[in-house]
Amino acid sequence: MASKLLSADMLRLCGLDKGTVCQRIAQNFGLQHLYSGHSLRENIKTNTEVGDTAKQCIEKGLLVPCHVITRLLPSELENRRSQHWLLDGFPTTLGQAEALDKICDLDLVIILNIPFETLKDCLRRLQQEDDKPEAAAARLRQYRDVAKPVTDSCKSRGVCHQCSGTETNKI
Repeated sequence: MASKLLSADMLRLCGLDKGTVCQRIAQNFGLQHLYSGHSLRENIKTNTEVGDTAKQCIEKGLLVPCHVITRLLPSELENRRSQHWLLDGFPTTLGQAEALDKICDLDLVIILNIPFETLKDCLRRLQQEDDKPEAAAARLRQYRDVAKPVTDSCKSRGVCHQCSGTETNKI
């Protein structure tokens, strides 16, 4: 089991700049910033099996399935057993949360509360190749359906800290 985990528990939605928030948190608290999206993009670039599967899902506006994402994380987390870290972009589904529970014990989950209208506005400022408007909007709709069980699970364990995702300097 990894010794510490600080997890920003929100899907990396395009245009939100959640990565910047996570970088600030990691820097301020001396944590390693682990971003699942970065690992996915590296696998896509190098045409791995995981990358090819992820690319197909992203292009169709789907969330990358649990079994694909969870193949990336165990070695990343195992390599950081003696470090404190912030996991960004994982888990996004209950299946991923359950897989993560098998790898490590959560100390804290940060939930960024962002109004739906703000999320929609953020979709208009797309920059990533995989964040085309149609695909990003589809992921946002899918995320709404899968996020609540993850949040409820974390809340039931008493490890959640909720904060405004629109006032990032107050985290």
